[in-house]
Parts: sequence; C-alpha cells; structure tokens
Amino acid sequence: MTSPLRLSVLDQSPISEGSSGGEALRNTLDLAQLADALGYHRYWLAEHHATPMLAGASPEAMIGVLASQTRRIRVGSGGVMLPHYSPFKVAETFSMLSGFAPGRIDLGLGRAPGSDGRTAYALQRDRRAAAPDDFPEQLAEVIAYLDDALPADHPFAPLGATLPGRPERPQLWLLGSSAQSGLWAAEVGLPYMFADFISPTGAAVVQRYLGDFRPSAHAPQPVPAVAVAAIAAETDAEALHLSASARMVFTLFRQGKLIRVPPVADALAFLAAESRPLDAPPPGRRLIAGSPATVRAGIEAVAADYGAQEVMIVTIVHDHQARRRSYELIAEEFGLM
Repeated sequence: MTSPLRLSVLDQSPISEGSSGGEALRNTLDLAQLADALGYHRYWLAEHHATPMLAGASPEAMIGVLASQTRRIRVGSGGVMLPHYSPFKVAETFSMLSGFAPGRIDLGLGRAPGSDGRTAYALQRDRRAAAPDDFPEQLAEVIAYLDDALPADHPFAPLGATLPGRPERPQLWLLGSSAQSGLWAAEVGLPYMFADFISPTGAAVVQRYLGDFRPSAHAPQPVPAVAVAAIAAETDAEALHLSASARMVFTLFRQGKLIRVPPVADALAFLAAESRPLDAPPPGRRLIAGSPATVRAGIEAVAADYGAQEVMIVTIVHDHQARRRSYELIAEEFGLM
C-alpha cells in the first residue's frame, strides 16, 4: 500500500573494510541513481572530515556529479557545516549548482564541525585564534545573499545580485540534533531536518519548532522532517545480522575509536565478546532493522512521533549490494514506484 510519507536518502559515503574512499564515492553515485529510479524524493550527502569510515568530506563536490547522473531526484547537502566556510562562498556554490540543475538542489546547513577539534582547526583559513561561535550571523548572511536582501548600507550588499545561478536558488534547510537548532529554524522560518539517528530524543525539539515557527519566504509554514537509521532485508533475522557492522561501529565510536565498516562476521564476534545482543539498540542510538514490514512500522512510528511528513533514511552496512537491496525493499514496501 502506498504511504503518504515522502522518503529520502542520506548518504554518508561509508568506507567498508577492504575497500577505499574512492570506491565509497563511486558507490554513492550508484546508490543515487538507484534512489532516483526507485522514487525517493531527495538525496543528501553528509559532510565528515578526517575519519577512516566516511568518504563524504565535501558534499558540494559531489552534488553536481549526482545531479548530472540522475533524472528527477532532488540532490543536496546533509549538510554543509557552515562554521568552516565563508557564507558568501556557500551562497555562490549553491547558486551555481542551482543554475546547473534548476529546481533540484537543496542546501542543508548545520552547525556541528563534522570532525574533532584538531581537524576543525586545520580547516580554518586563519589560525591565529579559534573561529568565533557566530552561527546565527553566518546563517542570516547566507540567506541574505540568496535572497539578495542585505541592507543597502551593508559593505557586501551588491554581492547578492552577482550569484552565478540566478534566478535559480537552492531550497534551504536547517539541520540539527539538539534543541538550539530547532529554535534557529523556527526563528528564521526554514524547513527543519532532525537527526534522530544521532539523537533519538528530538520529538520535543520538533514540537517546539512547530509552535515557535515564524513564516518566511522560504517556508510559509513549518516543514518538519526526520532522518533515521534503517536496514531492511528479506527477514528480521537477516536484517539484524547485517546490522552487526553498524552496531560495532557505533559502539567503538562511543569509545573514541574510528574504524572502517567491518565485515558482518567480525562484527558478530565483537558484539558477542562485548555481550551485546543484536536486537539491543546501539549505545545512544536508534536503529530500525528488520523485514520490510518491520522497517515500515518503525519508520512510520518515528514519523508520527515527530509529526513529520518526510523521513530521510541512512543505511550503514558492510556490503554495498546489501545497502542497495535495503533501499529497494523499503521503496517496494512503501509503494514508491
């Protein structure tokens, strides 16, 4: 039966043990083309730095490639970690992408560094001092460039009109996994994507976003969405088996250890040694794993908790073919075709 939910994909470009970052990026292109054919609504690329597990360090470098190799799916960032960048450069880049693929580009913005402190410092252009914590000002500046709405007396006021992709522009989103991001999204009137796969306690954050929302030209009414971790297979047992790799990764991540996505056999041995049952949630995480019907029920329950009409799915498994199959099964179960 067809679902009223929109389903989308968040791809972190995971690097499996025995593979490489280049292969992970080629897998991202392959998965985007599959998602386009299956009927997913949008395909977002994450930003992470200096990690052996994830190859997606520069979503803007991949968006144009994916947009050129797909037909109808929206493509965007999930997200650009704005504290690393000049707001004007971000506005220029996504204006250019919007001109290249009209009506299909999303600019999801986030505050988190997507890295450790040392890497965040290495990403700074000026290293004489720590970068200021001025995300609200950065966000307002990006929006003003895209809207060509800087005050006339602002020193950068003429720059908005020079954006190369005009009249096209990206759809703006604010991303987050904490209460503060929801407050900002409501204040400036942007669609809001909550990362439940990072912090599965965001329903109250989204409810406050809905109550505090101020209409804007970008969103006349609130647009809540939620990103979840999910793995589908033919049976519950097979999906739980596949999920061992992600469970091992998340367990070690909580211990400050970063690894490539391990093979299932290695992950099962690790979890057994740790006395962690396969059906227990990873530490501090929510992971929906099971047959298509089980995954659909889990996704619909999370969407209902958040009051969301769109769910973005991130899937971490060792085998790329299993990841493809997971998205195929979910699309079939929800009637996306």
